[in-house]
Amino acid sequence: MNHLIDILQLSPEEIMELVSTACDIIDHPAAYAHKCDGKILATLFFEPSTRTRLSFESAMLSLGGQVLGFSSASSSSAAKGESVSDTIRTVSCYSDIIAMRHPKEGAPLVASRHSLVPIINAGDGGHNHPTQTLTDLLTIHREKGRFDDLTIGLCGDLKFGRTVHSLVAAMSRYTGIRFVLISPEELKLPRYVKEQYIKSRNIPYIQSTSLDEVMPELDILYMTRVQRERFFNEEDYLRLKDSYILTPEKLKNAKPDLRILHPLPRVNEISVAVDEDPRACYFKQVQYGKYIRMALILKLLNIA
Repeated sequence: MNHLIDILQLSPEEIMELVSTACDIIDHPAAYAHKCDGKILATLFFEPSTRTRLSFESAMLSLGGQVLGFSSASSSSAAKGESVSDTIRTVSCYSDIIAMRHPKEGAPLVASRHSLVPIINAGDGGHNHPTQTLTDLLTIHREKGRFDDLTIGLCGDLKFGRTVHSLVAAMSRYTGIRFVLISPEELKLPRYVKEQYIKSRNIPYIQSTSLDEVMPELDILYMTRVQRERFFNEEDYLRLKDSYILTPEKLKNAKPDLRILHPLPRVNEISVAVDEDPRACYFKQVQYGKYIRMALILKLLNIA
C-alpha cells in the first residue's frame, strides 16, 4: 500500500494489523519514540481542522519525526490559483509523507497520482475520511473487544457525514453487524451508500427518525453534528441543526455497556452533562486517533 485514500483499500487483516500496532504503541510508547527520526510529515489542510491536523502532527512528533505544512487554503499558493497536482509535486520534494484534507471529493486521489511520497486522505468533502474511520475502529475494538456481532446506531447528519459513510463501509465487512440509521428525512444516508455497503451484503438495518425508540437496541451510538459548511441554504441548516441532542435522560434506557462515539467537533448534539457518563468515549477517541495515525505512518513508510 503506497497511499491511503479510501478505507476499503485496507483488508480486515490489515486493519487488525494497524489496530495491533496502535495497541502496542499505547503499551510501549518509548519503543516508538525514534522510529521516524529524520522523516518529515507535510500536513496540507485546504479546509479547517483542529483534531485531525494536530493528531497527525502529534503522531509524527511522537515517532521522532518533524512536521511542516499549512492549515488553510488561504495560506497556501492555492489562493493564487495553483493546482492540487502542482502543490503536491512541490511539497513531495520536501517531505517523506503527506496528510491532505481538501473540500473537493477526489482531490487526495488526484494528489496520489502526482506525489513522490505516500498520501494520506485526511478528509475530502463529504466523501471519505479513512483515518477517522481507523480511529473509530480502534475505539470500538478497545471498548468492545470485537468488530463482530454489534448493533451500530448512526445518528444525525448521515447525508453529508463522510465519517459515517466510511464507517458503514468498514463495518459492513464484519459478521453479525446491524445498522440503525437515525436522522431527519432530509439527512438520510445516501442511497448509493446503502446499496453499495448494506443492501448488497444483506446486512440488516432499520431507518428511524426517533433516537429514543431505538436506544435500547444499540451497542454503539455514533453521534454526528449537522454540518453547517455542507449546506447551501442557511434556513435548512437552522431548521435541522437541533434535530438530535443526546442528554442523560435519553440514556436511561440504553444498555449499560453502550459506547458513545463522536468524530468531533461537537456543537450541541451531545449535552456536556453526558461527558461524565462512563459510556461516553469521544474524548478517548481523540487519544486513540493519535495512536492509530502513528501506526499508519509507520506502515506507509515501511518502518518496522
